Amino acid sequence: MSDSFGARSTLTVGEREYEIFRLDALSREAIDVSRLPYSLRILLENLLRTEDGITVTRDDIAALAAWDPRTPPDREIAYTPARVVLQDFTGVPCVVDLAAMRDAMATLGGDPSKINPLQPVELVIDHSIQVDAFGTAEAFEQNVELDYERNAERYAFLRWGQQAFQNFQVVPPNTGIVHQVNLEFLSRVVFSTDENPNLGTGGLPQAYPDTCVGTDSHTPMVNGLGVLAWGVGGIEAEAAMLGQPISMLIPEVIGFKLEGELPEGATATDLVLTVTEMLRKKGVVGKFVEFYGPGIASLALADRATIGNMSPEYGATCAIFPPDQVTLEYLRFTGRPAERIALVEAYMKEQGLFHTSDSPEPVFTDTLTLDLNTVEPSIAGPRRPQDRIPLSKAKKAFKDVLPSLKPNKGTADSHKDAANADSGEGADKVGVWGEGSDASPDAQRVLIEDAEAVLDHGSVVIAAITSCTNTSNPSVMMAAGLLAKKAVEHGLTRKPWVKTSLAPGSKVVTAYYDKAGLTEYLDKLGFQTVGYGCTTCIGNSGPLPQQISEAIQKGGLVACSVLSGNRNFEGRINSDVRANFLMSPPLVVAYAIAGRVDWDPYNEPIGTDPQGRSVFLKDIWPTMTEVQAAIQSSIDSAMYSGSYEGVFEGDARWQSMPVPAGNRFEWADDSTYVRQPPYFENMSKEPPESVNDITGARAVALLGDSVTTDHISPAGSIKKDSPAGRYLIEHGVDPRDFNSYGARRGNHETMVRGTFANVRIRNELAPGTEGGFTTYFPDEEITTIYDAAMRYQADGTPLVVLAGKEYGSGSSRDWAAKGPYLQGIKAAIAESYERIHRSNLVGMGILPLQFMPGESVQSLKLTGREHFDIVGVTEVIRTNLAQREVTVRATGEDGAVREFQALVRIDTPQEVLYYRHGGILQYVLRQLLGGHDKPEAVEGALPAGAVTPSSHKTNEGKVTEGSIESFPASDPPAY
Repeated sequence: MSDSFGARSTLTVGEREYEIFRLDALSREAIDVSRLPYSLRILLENLLRTEDGITVTRDDIAALAAWDPRTPPDREIAYTPARVVLQDFTGVPCVVDLAAMRDAMATLGGDPSKINPLQPVELVIDHSIQVDAFGTAEAFEQNVELDYERNAERYAFLRWGQQAFQNFQVVPPNTGIVHQVNLEFLSRVVFSTDENPNLGTGGLPQAYPDTCVGTDSHTPMVNGLGVLAWGVGGIEAEAAMLGQPISMLIPEVIGFKLEGELPEGATATDLVLTVTEMLRKKGVVGKFVEFYGPGIASLALADRATIGNMSPEYGATCAIFPPDQVTLEYLRFTGRPAERIALVEAYMKEQGLFHTSDSPEPVFTDTLTLDLNTVEPSIAGPRRPQDRIPLSKAKKAFKDVLPSLKPNKGTADSHKDAANADSGEGADKVGVWGEGSDASPDAQRVLIEDAEAVLDHGSVVIAAITSCTNTSNPSVMMAAGLLAKKAVEHGLTRKPWVKTSLAPGSKVVTAYYDKAGLTEYLDKLGFQTVGYGCTTCIGNSGPLPQQISEAIQKGGLVACSVLSGNRNFEGRINSDVRANFLMSPPLVVAYAIAGRVDWDPYNEPIGTDPQGRSVFLKDIWPTMTEVQAAIQSSIDSAMYSGSYEGVFEGDARWQSMPVPAGNRFEWADDSTYVRQPPYFENMSKEPPESVNDITGARAVALLGDSVTTDHISPAGSIKKDSPAGRYLIEHGVDPRDFNSYGARRGNHETMVRGTFANVRIRNELAPGTEGGFTTYFPDEEITTIYDAAMRYQADGTPLVVLAGKEYGSGSSRDWAAKGPYLQGIKAAIAESYERIHRSNLVGMGILPLQFMPGESVQSLKLTGREHFDIVGVTEVIRTNLAQREVTVRATGEDGAVREFQALVRIDTPQEVLYYRHGGILQYVLRQLLGGHDKPEAVEGALPAGAVTPSSHKTNEGKVTEGSIESFPASDPPAY
């Protein structure tokens, strides 16, 4: 490896010596990096350590070191993360692809063993468990048993992967949530080559900052530890596993200054909802956010992790805190070995990366400031996490938004009903809320637990303490337990129509609840532990009791959920629930007791005690002093080390599962969970000599703003009359065993049929419908998008998708690109893209095009019924982005031709290679077939690190407020 700046040095920690690459070596060439943002210094060390003169050059290092915050990013660098983290929904298809690559390697005459992770890969199974049973002591065992019944084939496949691939470890189901396990156990903060046998230098072990990418958009949670991490698509993660660097532009970095301390009554959840609101308004999509200022010293590390966790909700790539004394204390608190803590402290201080009150204030692209003293109790909803509502205004906010939440009488589940419906018909008229009778005309009486109750708009039917966002934070979890205790002591109970659940992100939570004596009080309110996994946060809330579901549907009620999660798109949590509110765990308990969201927590009682006296929220809300006292007396480091001892071994169920043998997977023809994907069929050893323009394409979808990856590839329930449902029935699967799309991501036949099958998606090419329909133009038939796509494929007709702003926002879901690829979609044309989805499209060989500024489907008067020719693609690829625009020729039904320019959103030379090869997996496979472990050189190409033309810059930082309303999101359960 090269060392142009003489950065190679040594560091002694105790009796051990490590090789390091010193950041201050640049000072010998008069380059001062002391005021670079912490996140950029992590990237800089990465380049110094991986410099090879080809992928990473001296010029790349110098460009990053001389970063100018006033200059928009236009230089590509090649970044190599230390490790990759996966969860099972996205991890199963990754392992499927690696297994298929082994087969393709053998077919093409190569060595299958070359298909092996070169970087450590850790997969945590957390996305599959559902809340079927609740409110009983047996709920946990019942849910775990059902989890194994539903997912035995997937779990056996992952166990095969664990023994077939090197450098690949699996955390078995019902251990915890990936990001909380990453925070509490997996993250090293400082890594060493001792932990990666593929990186042995033959001499001293190297020490370097722990960095990671993950196939989950909430991977930035460990930013709270100072670990640079963000979410990527599965296909990009697969390339990283196989040693390929991640191509990225040197980012803009937004500084977020924190001052003061949180006031009494405000929680970390209130803080993160405030931060999310502020950063969404600021516009940080695709940018790094870095926290600084005197206020960070007052934040517990768990509070920092909560803020980092919600990076995707405010659009940032990451949101990082530099390590400091609080970080070291957290590492001790969570039972990390003393040797690790000593290495972290010594390395970070030696490199000038350890933050103290005397650290120089970094320079940033832009800044904003929050006085922590101004944070107030808040919730967010009912459809977007950035829509913060002060708790004092929660009741009024729900009243104001209610008319827009009520079901439209024009909505239909089938395209036949929808086509006959009056799509312009509004919701039922209701009286003024709160006047006259307390109940609306739509209210429904139901019999629950041998008593009659009234369900109405605003009834809380799901209350879930869930998600790593909050269950990793002892302060809010302890507050929930203490509130439950006080509530029970005041004689309060949850309302019987509320489905309650507690799903901690690690077993540590159970341990400290037990020690604090709080478990019994949570149990009495129905918050029994239902599992250790994502559950309700990703939509695995399970079905509501039948009588509750029927009442909601009969009355067209706007039923509500309250949860301590991070996303609340409409339909995501449960198909019966139209309004979802994010809030702190203690507020979740409070709303379960109140039973409704049209409640004023400050001025209306939450209930009455046995003597008939009113009890208010303030009467049961724990103080900060009480919370801290409970933490001090009930949590210790032994709980963490004990909970994670043998973490990769699993329980008896896991250990007793039959595991397929061999280094190549034996695909079962009758499997409906794991099938060999077709990505490498008929693949040649060499890439095509040129890339062709796209001609004669038809639009299969014309979509609005904020189309999420949930819309494109739902993770939730499979309807039996859908293409995927029909496929499963044809293959002998009973509808009760359908499981979910997310659980079946290892089967491309199911997933391609589920692409654009979200029950809430509205395609303007099939007006009056909802749920994945389109018009097959040759005969004007309204049919499913899948069926139309297959007919177009048979006709040899390429397809395009037209969309508005923020196309592909939400989760880092690779199937939102794989599915369109398998449907024959060759290009998307949108006003803007979410970062990960744009990258995934390129990674699957789909061309992302962007309307020129000020132009859109509407301004160009496109109907979607045109024939589309995309001219100039060949030249863009041949010149390696020297030319960034193509001409789109839209020929209308009357023969009239409308031409417009579009920007090619292949953003880096490395992505040009991926597109030229037909996708990132094909590129990597050809590299390994040719014996290469570095990116190939393309004749006439810009070298890695070259400046890309400024014409690609887009105004993607700003998010249009309210744009999600055009597409309320998704079919549950949805990751």
